[in-house]
Amino acid sequence: MEMYRLDPEQQSVVQEARAISELKIAPHATHVDEAESFPVDGLGALARAGFLGLTIPKRYGGMGQSLRVACAVLDEIGQRCASTGMIFKMHLCGVACYAARPDRAEEQLRAAAEGQHLSTLAWSESGSGSDFWMPISREIRENGNIRISAKKSFVTSAGHADGYIVSTGWSERSAPTESMLYMVLKGDAGLSVAGRWRGLGLRGNASAPMGLKDVSLAPERALSEAGRGLDMMLGTVLPVFQLANASISVGIAEAAVGITQKHLTTKRREHVGETLAGQPHQRARLARMRIETDRARAHLVTTLDAIERASVTAQLMVLEAKSSANETAVTVTDLAMRACGGSAFRRDLGLERLFRDARAPIVMAPTTDQAHEFIGRALCGMELFG
Repeated sequence: MEMYRLDPEQQSVVQEARAISELKIAPHATHVDEAESFPVDGLGALARAGFLGLTIPKRYGGMGQSLRVACAVLDEIGQRCASTGMIFKMHLCGVACYAARPDRAEEQLRAAAEGQHLSTLAWSESGSGSDFWMPISREIRENGNIRISAKKSFVTSAGHADGYIVSTGWSERSAPTESMLYMVLKGDAGLSVAGRWRGLGLRGNASAPMGLKDVSLAPERALSEAGRGLDMMLGTVLPVFQLANASISVGIAEAAVGITQKHLTTKRREHVGETLAGQPHQRARLARMRIETDRARAHLVTTLDAIERASVTAQLMVLEAKSSANETAVTVTDLAMRACGGSAFRRDLGLERLFRDARAPIVMAPTTDQAHEFIGRALCGMELFG
């Protein structure tokens, strides 16, 4: 927590999140993973404590906390259950859209602050893959309303969320990036879960495909300006998505360090009368894990600093944050598996779940490869979408 440089009020919020994570989320993490079960207990505890309103302004009943605090909270959750962390992260992304348009989403903001509304994003489509900013679907405007039909490929909290921020092509678009973002609610006719999530990692986040079939919406459900969905994606959601995702990856890496450290210092090699920590190469692995985790967290905090200062480097660092932390989690969990040897393959040690969960975020759009392309374009003075 010290690295996040929080004031006393912020520290208190994160300490409460840590207690909930330890007492209400961690005990269910193995079951959530093995049963591919949505983490209702952990999310319920977060909701009852007001954390669904963590970043919602106080005037709408929320905690009014910053992205810095949200990242510290997700770090704590990610250390215990990455599935729960990913669900909470996507909720914060949805809430960011609501907060950007309180004139149209005040009811949802207040409901979330009361723990009664879970939000998520529904952007990716099977036809455009990781290029979520270019939806294949296209709204139809008729009789003063909007009609949407779309096949969304990966929707976290599918069927569990109360509100979905849905992207679709603008009816008047002349370019594939001209899109719209709409608020679609759980009870809207034509919205359905179109499959089951069976993932290698993050098995409890219900990231299933969803279908929208002639979903009819009033114009007031639009959260973006006409044709400007990409602006909200990049300006409102991307910083939250990138840094929140990075926080979960840092939490995964931190958990792997803790498990490995305990294993090396307690597992005895009876024939030589010492623990695994007596082997220099094992200590070196653990040291590298510690360094890489600290480096990723420092990069995350430096990005938060840049955002808060409105630094000219902020946009570039936001693009860097997710891929940096995601790759760190992969590296650290790989080192952990090697350090703990055969014991790492036992589910009771907890490492193999971290190893699998660490690999999911690297293919979440924008993927690591896409992030490198965006960063390279930015460094070369080129438009991100050329």
